[in-house]
Amino acid sequence: MKIEFSTFQGIPQPLGATFMPSGINFALFSRHARSVSLVLGLKEDFEAARLAIQLDPKLHKTGDIWHVLVSDLPPGIRYGWRISGPYEPETSGLAYDSSLILLDPYAKELRSPRWGQPHSGTGKQTFGLIPDEFYDWEGDRPLNIPLQDSIIYEMHVRGFTVHKSSRCSFPGTFRGLTEKIPYLQALGITAVELMPVTEFDETDCVFHNPETGEQLKNYWGYNPLSFFAPKAAYSSDSSHPLHEFRDTVKALHRAGIEVILDMVFNHTSEGGWNGPTTSFRGIDNPIYYLLDPWTKAYLNFSGCGNTCNCNHPIVRSLIMDALRWWVIEMHVDGFRFDLASILGRDQQGHVLSNPPMVEMIAEDPVLADTKIIAEAWDAAGLYQVGHFSDHHRWAEWNGKFRDDVRRFMNGTPGLSGALATRIAGSSDLYQHNGRRPCNSINFITSHDGFTLADLVSYSEKDNRANGEDNRDGDNHNLSWNSGVEGPTNDPALQRLRLRRVKTMAAILLLSQGVPMLVAGDEFGRTQQGNNNAWCQDNEISWIDWRLAEKNKGLLRFFQKLIRLRRDHAIFRRAEFFEISSTGTPPSSQEILWHGLQPGEPDWSDQSSTLAFLLKDITPDDGTDANFFVMLNGQPEETVFFTVPDTATGTHNGVWKKIIDTNLDAPGDFLDLRQAPRIAVGAAVKLAPMGCVVLQSEEVKPVRRRKKI
Repeated sequence: MKIEFSTFQGIPQPLGATFMPSGINFALFSRHARSVSLVLGLKEDFEAARLAIQLDPKLHKTGDIWHVLVSDLPPGIRYGWRISGPYEPETSGLAYDSSLILLDPYAKELRSPRWGQPHSGTGKQTFGLIPDEFYDWEGDRPLNIPLQDSIIYEMHVRGFTVHKSSRCSFPGTFRGLTEKIPYLQALGITAVELMPVTEFDETDCVFHNPETGEQLKNYWGYNPLSFFAPKAAYSSDSSHPLHEFRDTVKALHRAGIEVILDMVFNHTSEGGWNGPTTSFRGIDNPIYYLLDPWTKAYLNFSGCGNTCNCNHPIVRSLIMDALRWWVIEMHVDGFRFDLASILGRDQQGHVLSNPPMVEMIAEDPVLADTKIIAEAWDAAGLYQVGHFSDHHRWAEWNGKFRDDVRRFMNGTPGLSGALATRIAGSSDLYQHNGRRPCNSINFITSHDGFTLADLVSYSEKDNRANGEDNRDGDNHNLSWNSGVEGPTNDPALQRLRLRRVKTMAAILLLSQGVPMLVAGDEFGRTQQGNNNAWCQDNEISWIDWRLAEKNKGLLRFFQKLIRLRRDHAIFRRAEFFEISSTGTPPSSQEILWHGLQPGEPDWSDQSSTLAFLLKDITPDDGTDANFFVMLNGQPEETVFFTVPDTATGTHNGVWKKIIDTNLDAPGDFLDLRQAPRIAVGAAVKLAPMGCVVLQSEEVKPVRRRKKI
């Protein structure tokens, strides 16, 4: 089929391919290019019907923008750019190669194969597709759930449903995720955080399984080809990935669930000089990447071969345009920024005190209602947890919460004070410049590291299946195997492991801040000790839904914890607890710390126990209750806590034991009306690594009728 068209001058803005009344406008930034051609082809017969439009810089160039308007193009056109210029990798850092067809950084859809099939054009000819712009959102609007009320659920789109046990009609896809919405509603989470869903090449992994020789995959997807295009292989209909993603967002919104995207702006899949040139390197390498000023080698703060030049104005504009597009056109509710500390480095890699990129994201009016979450470190050792940004909108993955909880729950003594700080919302990190407890995204596990079940089953990582002789992955896991490495049939060890998992879940869900769970932790998913499963597209990474039935008691425990948190605002305060001054009466304090005896917290270097009383000091309108939480971080010793007064001021309240992680389901979590009463002054037994939670129940005084 022959393509017939007409060309016109076009305009320099907006960048990318844009529908205009008279045709499609194509615009590309390339400051150092000598010549630029737009390459077009038909979607169905690309090789046979392909042509190049050479752009005349006198007509088709404004400043550093090359542009052309093409009219009368048929639907389904694919396009790319062929660029000529200097190839001086060791002097100027420029890397033009006119034999390549490059992907437009603003392409909204790619020519992408099904999952696992070779991306034959990568590094040679990478084309964008001009998608159908119309989509009926049917009135969908952002949910705008307050961050302090959020419960985040991190997941991998493919891994969530690809296992045959998911019983999904469209496993491993956005549509498969939609099929699991009833499960997500029953669990009670408020937001899904999707690991990277922009286009990447899962076949670019160079490692092989040492036992089978099978080539592994870049399963996680932290190697973006594009900052815009949704991964077509995550769509059940690869010809309409944008529509299927939108369908999923719309369905999740109808279910009251927000969508947060894990965005990777710190590096791209082009890697170092030995990587494929697909887009940015061939368009303007020293603009898009950080290069050593002398050798022109790539500065590698990402650990992946290159680092994006995030604070260059051109790159800043690209990132902002991508974020706005995902909000405006795809209706996402927020973003988690991978290795976000790189967003704060200047063009020489130095750390900026007030990075423009970080401020722009926080202050952008289009993004004003979105959630913005930083992974506040990078691969070069920069660690900014608590001070990534002073802007009140930036939340952070709180790595110190993760580490302090893990230490307390692996039996390390002397952590009671640190744990108390984390439970209270990490005021040491976030109580400045108008920041609040919700700036802390609390987590114990994430995609990166052990699962919760593995955290209590392995003291050492087992990453041999990754093909790197177990050298990859973090060695500092702060885990404890509970006595035996790996699987065990010992009932006592199994009970200890389950108790530890439930206790950590209680700490996570009952702490101030925003809790984040990892998909499958709620029913004991294991990665068999692999703490870096980035390349495992198999049952190591996939969620086995049979565990939801096998470990239904644990799943029930998570569901009830989440419900407890959502029902009681006392666990998701808007502000930090006030620090009591000398002479402040206990009845006016909102949190009281205790040890084994009331009013006697043990902050010593040998302490492994902690208790706290959360008090609702608002007027008695029946909106909340008081809670007394007891924790035993000792690995072997049973302890007894003496129960304090409910501190309601009426002296007629009683405690009821709603949670005991040492008990089997359903006794481990009881509704208030079913829970046994616990008298003030009673001794409550806590098993090693156990947690008990008491909830107050007001006893109304008996009103006696007056005798007439």
